Order: sequence, then structure tokens, then C-alpha cells
Amino acid sequence: MRHVRRPAVRPVLRAAVAAVCATAALLAAGPVRAAETPAAEQRVEVEVPGPEQGGDAGSGHARVPAGGTARTGGRLSGADRAADGEVTKIVDNGPTGDRLDVVIIGDGYTAAELAKFHTDAQTKWAEVTAVEPYTTYRNLFNVWTVDAVSRESGVSGDPDAATVRDTALGAYFWCGDIERLLCIDQPKVDTYVSKAPEADLVIVLANSAKYGGAGYNEPSATLGYEGISTASADNAKSGQVAIHETGHSLGKLADEYFYPGVPDYEKYTGPEPAESNISTLTADRMARQRAKWYRWLGEPSPDGGTVGAYEGGGYFVTGLQRPTDNSLMRVLGKPFNLPGVESMIAGFYQHARAVTPLTPTDRTLRLRDTAKAAVPRLTGADGRQLVVRWYLDGRELKHLAGRSEVRVTDLWLFDLRTHKLSVTAEDRTPSVRDPKTARTLRSTVDWNVRL
Repeated sequence: MRHVRRPAVRPVLRAAVAAVCATAALLAAGPVRAAETPAAEQRVEVEVPGPEQGGDAGSGHARVPAGGTARTGGRLSGADRAADGEVTKIVDNGPTGDRLDVVIIGDGYTAAELAKFHTDAQTKWAEVTAVEPYTTYRNLFNVWTVDAVSRESGVSGDPDAATVRDTALGAYFWCGDIERLLCIDQPKVDTYVSKAPEADLVIVLANSAKYGGAGYNEPSATLGYEGISTASADNAKSGQVAIHETGHSLGKLADEYFYPGVPDYEKYTGPEPAESNISTLTADRMARQRAKWYRWLGEPSPDGGTVGAYEGGGYFVTGLQRPTDNSLMRVLGKPFNLPGVESMIAGFYQHARAVTPLTPTDRTLRLRDTAKAAVPRLTGADGRQLVVRWYLDGRELKHLAGRSEVRVTDLWLFDLRTHKLSVTAEDRTPSVRDPKTARTLRSTVDWNVRL
């Protein structure tokens, strides 16, 4: 649950072209606020990306129609309907139950452009996994594409607000009168998400080079995914927006940017926020109370400088501290800071397991059998791997350490009793210092074995 109040989107008058243009220019310069709408209309909260010219990762939040406003639902030809909804596993790292499953859906791609969509999906996922800790943990993920066939190429609002296109997901720029805010019809997105075997995170790629995106960061009550990130497929900076949004959805991180000169955001006076990367505490108080990111204080961080307590964050200029000056939760193009990396790894392991049984566990293994397990390979620059250990009735078999399979004959059983063989894989990453989090980075599989 988030305790920090978010800036919403300013009302934009439509009465005159001059007023629209003036407001749009104001929005491009800084934070934006939410317009009031009829209570009967279902709306969802989304994060607004920062302006294209500038470093801010975000620019507040807006409440937008869940069903979007763009024109959708045109009748497809028979050939297009045959292609629509096809699911492809483009990254396969194991069973859905043991991996974090990412579903990528495209909007504004005609049937003839589906090959481009698949290329765009691969390219955008490569952008994501170029950022730590995704780089090290890329093998914890499966990636699925779901083909959404649109009647027209491109999306509404590109190149201008008057452009309307009939697309499968109703993606549109100028959402809430904010040019860079790229919204979708969430119920239509969910229709396509439901076609994938599993969904923990959703990315919607618009067939566009225009800068924009949005973060739908509330978990789905029906499909279970953590959030939806929208991005333009052909805009490199939009990919950074999508990665920032996963900081919210997977890492449960707060925004670290703030708004100088915006009324009501001069000083935070509320309770201690729930998010791990903002705090009311100074570095000294944090260390004394052993709270928040105190374990990282003084450490050099990948985004530059050292971890401390930097004033400003959670949209407020004062009253809240952030761990570093310019992490990805504040500035696009920067890495996650050390506390952010720790929270992202914790989020990964909420959905992924460190060991997967390849030999069924629902039957007793006998002498002719072999217990086999798959352990994801880490791909970090330090070469570190998960620690694999085997146990028989709770006693460690140290000579079997590191193996991915063990024959029952290797166990030297001397009686007719049923024994328990276990394999444990543990991630002893130095990027996690919280013991509570570290305990979640371990998985165990058991088999019954006997002569």
C-alpha cells in the first residue's frame, strides 16, 4: 500500500485551441495534475512519464478511463482473425510456475506487420535485460508474445491529437490531454493477456516512434499480473520508461523524483512510507533505528555517488529522503541504486523459484532412477552462480554439491526404508543484505527414495 499522496493531472480546457496549446506546453515543462470526472466512469491510476526533453523518469499520476477512449473493435477479415491471438514463447527458461512470466502484446500492428512486432518485442526485451538486476537474472524469466491484429497501422494520437486509428488495444497518445501519456483499453489488453499460459508482468508495445508510455501499476485482481507498462516500440527512451515502471510493479519502489515550486508538495508531513526506497528518516536516524536501507549507507552505488539520505523524493521537495541522488526511479537512463536492486531481486523471487524438478516428485524413486533438477544460470559479470546442495534425510551430502542430478545408486542406501532426498538451490547474492529477503532466495525440491 502506498502512503505518499501522488500528484494528479491538471484539468485541460477544451473550449479553445489556444487554451489547449497553452496547457500542453505547461504539461511538457513539469508535473501534471488529474482532472475530475463523473463518478460513474470507471477509471484507473497511471504514472505519467517525464517530458522527452529532460531526465525526469515520471511526471506524476493521472486517473484515466480504464476502457480508453480510442476507437477499437473494427471487424477483422477471416485471415486476420486466424492470426489474431496467437501465443509464442520467445524466451523459454522453464515451467511457468517456476519462472517470472512476461507477456508482451503489440498494438497498431496489422497482420502483415506481425513479424515486425516479434522483432520489436525481442528488441525491447533486450533493452530491459541490459539493465541490472535484469542482466544477472534474465534466466528467471519467460517471455511470451500475444499477437493482437489491428485493422490499421500505428496508434491514435500519432503524429497529432487529431489522428484516430482503429487498433486492437485502443492505444492512444494525448491521454488526459498529455501528449506523451500512452494509454490503452485495459479490458481489451486483459482479453489478450488471458490467452498466455501465465502473466506476472505485461508490456504493451505501440507501433510508433513517438515518445511516450504509461505505468498501470496496480496488480490485476483477475489475472494476477503485477502491472502493465506501455511503450513505443521504435523509441529508445520509451524503453527506459517501461523499465522504470517495473520498479513500481515488481520492486514495489516509490518514485524518487520531486517537484520544486508545486503547491502542496513543498514538504511531506505524513507517516513513514511503506516503500523501501523513501523515508522520513535522516541517515543518522536510519542507522540508529536500523531501518529502511541502513545496511547500504556509505556504499558506492551503481547510479553514482554513495548511498545516503538525499532530501527530496516521493514527489515532495522536503520531508522525504531517497537513497541516492539520481537512480532510475528518478532519472531515465540511470541504473537502479543499491536498495532498488535489492528490492527488484526480491520481486523477481516472488514469482520465480531457484530450482525446478525435472524428475517427477509424485512417485518413489528406486535404484534405476535419477533425481534431476534444473537451476537457472546467472549471467552477471562476476560469474557468481546459485549454490546447489543435496541432502538425505536432512543430512548434507557434501560430495554431491553443485550437481544437477543424482542417481539413487549414488546414495548408498542399506535398508528398505523410504528416505527423503532433497536438493536446495540458494542465491547468496551480495546485492541482498536484508536477512528476511535473503530467506526468499532459496528453493528446495524433495523426492522419496528407496532400494
